Amino acid sequence: MKAMAGATTLAELASALANATEESSIVAELKSGSEEAYSWLIAHYHQQVYSLVYRIVNNPADAADTTQEVFLKIFRGMSHFHGESSLKTWIYRIAVHEACNSKRWWFRHKRRETSLEPVVDEMNDGPPAQGLKDSLQDHGDSPFESLAHEEVRARVEEELRQVPEPYRTTVILRDIEDLSYEEIAEVTRASLGTVKSRLTRGREMLKKRLQPYVNEVGQEMGLATERNVEANDRERSKAKMPGMRRANVEVMS
Repeated sequence: MKAMAGATTLAELASALANATEESSIVAELKSGSEEAYSWLIAHYHQQVYSLVYRIVNNPADAADTTQEVFLKIFRGMSHFHGESSLKTWIYRIAVHEACNSKRWWFRHKRRETSLEPVVDEMNDGPPAQGLKDSLQDHGDSPFESLAHEEVRARVEEELRQVPEPYRTTVILRDIEDLSYEEIAEVTRASLGTVKSRLTRGREMLKKRLQPYVNEVGQEMGLATERNVEANDRERSKAKMPGMRRANVEVMS
């Protein structure tokens, strides 16, 4: 067993070293101004950056503009990247910073504007950016299940938009983007303790916002509601009662 564990560790170490070497080569190419390297960077990170920004700014057009600004900042700032963090973490840090700036600007200048035209995503040539409901899509469900899940996902994303910063971004980075606590700390420039605290509070806020909806439709859609949990607890207690009575009788006799 120890030999196998050691082999796994060595394999993981070798993979990590290979990835680090590959990233170093890519960074060197980017710093040298290689067009091929920049094309790879855009192809590899564009959708990830766009999806992250979109979840923060909540507007496809603004997300497209902000994503373009993010890549401009990456290209201009590549000479200042020294490898203290991974390339992905560095890119995400820029994306979160630009998205938060964009949202602050929107609240100051655009919140009174009303658009009569449908929003068009001019930057994304492929399918629409994935939101939370898309990233959790299960195409193997029946039509009813798909409809129910779609409704739940839409409601979750709607309520997630109402969670205030910095808690919402922390939840997005951890539960949707699947970043580690350490990576989130680097992206948001916060301590690990702060990241964990924000994540806990953000999840509690989201749960609190979703609870009335879950209580309303949970039984119909197979979700765990407070009433269902309480009912299950009562049923389990009742199931244990006869055995407890028998045990008491045997002890008394």
